Amino acid sequence: MDDGRIAFEQDGYVGLLTLDRPAKLNAATRSMSAELLELIPKIDEDASIRAVVVTGAGDRAFSVGSDIGELDRYDGPWHFRNRRDYCDALRALRTPVIAAINGYAYGGGLELALSCDIRLASSSASFAAAEIKLGWIGGGGVTALLAASVPASDAAMMLLTGDPIDAAEALRIGLVSQVLPPSEVLPAATELAHRIAARPPIAAQAAKANLRAAWSMGLEQAIQYERELQAVALGTRDAAEGRAAFAERRTGDFEGR
Repeated sequence: MDDGRIAFEQDGYVGLLTLDRPAKLNAATRSMSAELLELIPKIDEDASIRAVVVTGAGDRAFSVGSDIGELDRYDGPWHFRNRRDYCDALRALRTPVIAAINGYAYGGGLELALSCDIRLASSSASFAAAEIKLGWIGGGGVTALLAASVPASDAAMMLLTGDPIDAAEALRIGLVSQVLPPSEVLPAATELAHRIAARPPIAAQAAKANLRAAWSMGLEQAIQYERELQAVALGTRDAAEGRAAFAERRTGDFEGR
């Protein structure tokens, strides 16, 4: 039985997380989910990781979500509802996350992509909230995250039909930031991750926290939250280093302190 695995490697300050079950379109088994739930929190604990790229193995799929064949292994819907969800864990990361979407992003795979901060897609990628065709709906945040990412009518189209959209349509509606040739999407995502990792890490994490606040707070609350985090960031060693580097016309050396 192909239970798949989660591969993780690091290049400098950038981590690469790969769902590795290409023969099954990187459908996540329960063992893969357990690996993700163990690995993801450790990323924030490791100061040497400042950005992460998430992708799928092979050239056909990013991920098609949870393996449907394993759903009957849960002791009913309530047990399934109370499971720990890897999308929740990914969204909880303070570290910036980029999705390199190299094929199908269906069901939970779409939710995984939506749980990333930035999404780059291969021209061969496609996206679907396909659960409705099987008699249920997504439960990893797809409705809220789609509604925050694309126009209301486009979100409704995807959620109510379950039909896939291609990469060009995903770019048009704002679901992804860039569409690239298949051979270029992972290198582009990795290069972007290295650029983000070169920024002061506390400032990068504060910027990410502010983005999340903008989704969930009212306007005045979000602006006040931004100012509070700005004050925290200004008090860091990295901010002092940034001012010194600017004055001395050199590249800053940021330590995350």
